[in-house]
Amino acid sequence: MTEEILEPQLPIIDPHHHLWDLRPLIPHFPEPRHHFIAAIAQKPYYTFNELQADVTTGHNVIGTVFMECGAFYNADRGEDLKVTGEVEYVNGVAAQSASGLYGDLRACAGIVGHANLLLGDRVGHVLEALEAAGNGRFKGIRHQGAWDADPEVLGPPFHAPGELYRDATFRQGFAELGKRGLTFDAWVLEPQIGDVIDLARAFPDQPICLDHCGTPLNVACYHGKLHERFDLWRHAIRELAQCENVTVKLGGLAMAFCGMPEQGPAAGLGSETLAAMWRPYIETCIDAFGPERAMFESNYPVDHWGASYPVLWNAFKRLAHAHSADEKRALFAGTAARFYGIEDILPPA
Repeated sequence: MTEEILEPQLPIIDPHHHLWDLRPLIPHFPEPRHHFIAAIAQKPYYTFNELQADVTTGHNVIGTVFMECGAFYNADRGEDLKVTGEVEYVNGVAAQSASGLYGDLRACAGIVGHANLLLGDRVGHVLEALEAAGNGRFKGIRHQGAWDADPEVLGPPFHAPGELYRDATFRQGFAELGKRGLTFDAWVLEPQIGDVIDLARAFPDQPICLDHCGTPLNVACYHGKLHERFDLWRHAIRELAQCENVTVKLGGLAMAFCGMPEQGPAAGLGSETLAAMWRPYIETCIDAFGPERAMFESNYPVDHWGASYPVLWNAFKRLAHAHSADEKRALFAGTAARFYGIEDILPPA
């Protein structure tokens, strides 16, 4: 699917993408493959060259933020500190991009890594090692808490315990983020948004970003229930938005989990069709949080399942069409720049 690029001059900071090489792992997942494994198997290799190719397809992507995905861990550093390998690797990609040899893009200007917050207050030394590895680009962590009683919803890659964000030891570790001025990205599924609400109320000064609109579900036992569960999701989003320390990422809806669309990869649907499909979720989030606490995200290459990179951002631009120039600046770049502390890459207003 090819389309004319809408508003090609609008600056974009893509605040959520991954880099990985999953080729050694794919053969070890049993057949028939879970829907998520089938999706990422279409893009098992995604590093700087692939990212560069996507972000230069016509939209004015000026910078990006890398989101942890368990890739390139350092096997020689032990269980707690192996996560530093991912940040070291991504910092190298950021340095490659910042050389200027590849254009003005500042890829991975912000880096979100992972630390096991179930270490409690002992996680401090891990956070310090991550900060050192990031060379000023490390901004925070994500400790994903996605869980469902139906194991077919998430599949084999995900092993978070239920109600992780309510766990007392997890919260001891979580408290260490605030001492260092670090952000936290929360990935949960729609039925778990209440866990993020409880966490945000317990730590009202901690910046938290809810990933992927809270991940509405259209797989396994939730298949065909998007409409039935929409009001539950909307009520939870509105309640979470009352926590002023929380920001929301507008995207992730092309994931196989959400089933919007159900077919993939890169289903070939145009941006008008995708925008119509996603509108109830995106508009609810923007209405609840406001443009100053909302940011569009690609979630690439995971969202390749539903849309190519240029079509994905065209869909977002269609969804933001009615917003003012200042609101678009926030939704597409400003909110991400402020949340992750990378305002220096923003062009003058």
